[in-house]
Parts: sequence; C-alpha cells; structure tokens
Amino acid sequence: MDRPIINSHRLKVFSGRANRPLAEAITRHLGDTLGLITLGNFPDGETSVKIEEDVRGRDIFVVQPTCTPVNENLMELLIILDAFKRSSASRITAVLPYYGYARQDRKDQGRVPITAKLVADLLTSAGASRVLALDLHAAQIQGFFDIPVDHLFAVPVIVDYIQSLKIPRQDFVVLSPDEGNIKKSLIYQQKLGGSIAIVDKRRASATETKQANLIGASLDGKVAVIFDDMISTGGTVAGAARVAKQNGARAVYVCATHSVMSDDAVMKLRDAPIEEVIVTDSIPLPPEKRLPKIRVLSVARLLAEAIRRIHLNESVSMLFDG
Repeated sequence: MDRPIINSHRLKVFSGRANRPLAEAITRHLGDTLGLITLGNFPDGETSVKIEEDVRGRDIFVVQPTCTPVNENLMELLIILDAFKRSSASRITAVLPYYGYARQDRKDQGRVPITAKLVADLLTSAGASRVLALDLHAAQIQGFFDIPVDHLFAVPVIVDYIQSLKIPRQDFVVLSPDEGNIKKSLIYQQKLGGSIAIVDKRRASATETKQANLIGASLDGKVAVIFDDMISTGGTVAGAARVAKQNGARAVYVCATHSVMSDDAVMKLRDAPIEEVIVTDSIPLPPEKRLPKIRVLSVARLLAEAIRRIHLNESVSMLFDG
C-alpha cells in the first residue's frame, strides 16, 4: 500500500539568531511555530548549524536580517542556507527584513567594491531560491540577483500609525530630510495628504552633514513628519528636525523602517527636538537604545502575508504598494 505524503511542499519558517522575536511573530500570524534548528558556535568562534527536523521537499523560509553584527549574521545566514540546500528542501527563501551592505551598491570612487552585489552572489551560491526583502536602501539591488526578489515596503504599517495620530490635514507637512529622499516623501504625501517641504542638506564630510535651507511649504505652526528608510547615525533626521523647528514647526515626527542606530545615534535623537521616532522591528532594538520617544511598529503581519502568498503562488504585487 502506498504511504501518504506528509511533508512534501509544506511551508515552514526558520529563524537565525539576528531577530528571533520577529520570526516568532511571523509564525504566529501564520498559525504555526518556528522550525527546529540548533545554532551555536564552536570553541574557535565558527558558526554551527543543525536542522532538527525533516525538511526534504519542504518550502522553507529563513528569517535573518543582516544587521549588527553584520558579518556574523550574514555568515550565519549563508551557513543556514547551505544546510537546507544539503537537506533537500524544495525551495529556500531568504527573508531579509534588513539587507546589510545595501549602501555599498555602486562604485562612487575608484578601486572600491560593490558589496551589495557580492552579498547577492553569496546568498544565491549558498542556496537561496528567492529573496524576500523589506525597504532596500537602493531598489536597484533587486537587479543584482539572478533569482526572484520580492521587495516589500513598510509604508502601510507606518501610514496606519501616522493616521492614528489624527493630525489635521491642513497642518500636516511631509518633510524630506534631503533631496535624495524626495521620491519616498512624495509617496507618503500622496497617501497622507498635506503639503511637502525639503531640507537642503549639505555634506560637511564623509560622516557628517549639515542642514542649511528649507524648500517648499511653510512649516510655521505646522506638524512636520520626516520619512526615511533607515536611521543610521541619526545626523540627517536630527538636523532636519532642527531646521523644521527653526522654521516654526510646532511638532516634528520621524519615521524610518530600519533602526540601525550606530555610533551616537541614540544621543542625537534624544537631544533633537523630535516628538516621536517611529521605527519598525525589522532590526531588534536593544533596551539601552529604547528611548521613551521611540515607538516600534511590527512588520510581522506584512511579512507573514508575503510568505503565505509566495508559498501559495499567489500575487504579492499588492504588498509592494510603496
């Protein structure tokens, strides 16, 4: 008598160590639990991985943002992918809530690498069948892959929260922190209404910027909301917030998908005239960086729905609405 097929093509989500709480939240939305995998380090520091359940023929999703420590999390992801490839998984999707090295996406000077492309090659070689990414710093990174890439945006999650603040439309101004962020700012302005203004950002050095002029709508007596894809050093949004206050804004909010928070970013945000900093849980925010003014929104439901649609071979285009 033929035995029934049990595991063939069933969906299963696994997690690396970079952001397990997000992965657990994703599986809760899917009505499941995380797959069994043991992750550790050998005495010499090398990463050890063992998958603790049968994955032959399964549709596997590995959640692992390549955030700080970037190299350790990236290497762990590559080893996990290789383990699934060698365990005969049917399809392996690397779920990258945050894509490390995304800012190294071009040669802006001589004799430098394009590391974002190198990471894409490494993921593919390690065994990824496709990639699910959230708010890539540069959309052209999708073209670095020879496998399918689903690029999601946290726009719906952030828009829902800003709408809950009930800021009167006549008082609402979307403030782009620099000229390079105008396209993203226009997307939010189209969804939330209000007017738009731009901070004319001038770079003082490779690591420091200074804000000079304001272009566009008046901020006098208005509520300025700044949107960016990430907060890294915090200098750009903190400087933009000061410009907004100097130009009469009565309140300033900052929204970003990725809370990289490197160097002294927390101190800059703490001292800046910002009412609230809204970020997502694409990157785990340690307790020492959780200022009272920082609010963390979850992208678990968004990622869970994308995973469900990919597994069922349904369209995910509606989730791309950025």
